Amino acid sequence: MNIKPLYDRVVIKRMEEEKMSAGGIVIPDSATEKPIKGEVVAVGAGKALDNGTTRTPSVKVGDKVLFGKYSGTEVKLDGTEFLVVKEDDILAILG
Repeated sequence: MNIKPLYDRVVIKRMEEEKMSAGGIVIPDSATEKPIKGEVVAVGAGKALDNGTTRTPSVKVGDKVLFGKYSGTEVKLDGTEFLVVKEDDILAILG
């Protein structure tokens, strides 16, 4: 995959959701929602500020993150689905 997001955009690969509930019940694909967790695979150069400088992104490649449920744009490259979001749409970095 060769993708380089611009400015404050971040490319995320969604993590797979659990297919079984805590009680051991198997959840079918039709009943599951898209996950809101993912791994950062590419990061842009940063947000351009009004004074002409660039703010460095807080996330880096390899970070596990939480993002908004309806955030970003879905793209498919080489048969893999990715999500392109603004850095502002990332809610947290998972430790």
